[in-house]
Amino acid sequence: MFEKDAIWSALPMPTLVLNGDNTIARVNPAAESFLYRSRRSLRDKHLYDVVEISILNEAMLGRVRANQSPMVFNDLNVQVPGKASVQCHVQVTPLGEDDDTLLLLISPREIAGKLDRAQSSKSAAKSAIGMAEMLAHEIKNPLAGITGAAQLLSMNLPPDDMELTDLIVTECQRIVKLLEQVEQFGNLRPPERKPVNLHDLLDRARKSAELGFAANVHFISDYDPSLPATMADGDQMLQVFLNLIKNAAEAIARSGQGSTIRIHTFYDRSLRRLIASGETIPVPLQIEIIDDGPGLPPEIASEVFEPFVSGRENGTGLGLALVSKIVSENDGLIATESAPGRTVFRISLPLAPRAKPLSKSKISEDN
Repeated sequence: MFEKDAIWSALPMPTLVLNGDNTIARVNPAAESFLYRSRRSLRDKHLYDVVEISILNEAMLGRVRANQSPMVFNDLNVQVPGKASVQCHVQVTPLGEDDDTLLLLISPREIAGKLDRAQSSKSAAKSAIGMAEMLAHEIKNPLAGITGAAQLLSMNLPPDDMELTDLIVTECQRIVKLLEQVEQFGNLRPPERKPVNLHDLLDRARKSAELGFAANVHFISDYDPSLPATMADGDQMLQVFLNLIKNAAEAIARSGQGSTIRIHTFYDRSLRRLIASGETIPVPLQIEIIDDGPGLPPEIASEVFEPFVSGRENGTGLGLALVSKIVSENDGLIATESAPGRTVFRISLPLAPRAKPLSKSKISEDN
């Protein structure tokens, strides 16, 4: 059996242990390389003196301690002073209920590399997505014929034999839904962004859920009424909210645990996101979908936004990947924290720009 120190040193991702005051208690060799500093020089230094993590502030670290539940962030901007920023997956986990020690894991993702390699990867991704869309379209056509033929056959069958045709229809419909998700995931159309009221979208998503898949769920709308508009594609964000609420409702229904979904909005001016141009922009508008179900399975909690990762027996693993893709394309961030009895999906979005007032000369021309 390996000793603890050997396992700690062998961890491939930068890993830090934080004291209750967010000073660094310990780092592994991968963290030394990532932070360009030795463990001796890092010890007892405050976390934010040695690294900047775009969305992870002191308040969120305090929330992990208070709730004793891990938080997972997707595609955060992480920067070591004097070095280029890197996009990373970041996970913060409490080490025990008896103290305030936290484990911080950073998984760097290469975001730039050389321009020719990036362009090649982008072209390859487009080709793969295009192939998937073409196959999805071609498969859906014969499936429609198979479904129709099975329904016609069932009209002349005795009730005992209709079970087989019903199975054909049901499975064809399931495959069509999967193909539709593949087509949505491959949609390369840029979002049509404009100022939208988040509370209007959330109310539409909630009402739709209450009339359908979440009829037995109790909803709590905990809104900040002063929240300004965001700059986003309203239809896409409505789909995001519906997907997250549906996931929460299904988790509650499967487990028989919990009965409440809380929709919480608030403003946090400290959060920023790295966008494609290389700039960082504020993402102060916060939306949380919170359920009191069983929580995410621990084995997939850090990968829930990756394609084909699912906690359901027959899940496709594309729903949350699609949610992450849409949020990212609308210049937002998404993160999750989960523990039995409390799962939170948090979306951070930018502000809509304020309309510029007309100049006096323009007003005179209009009159």
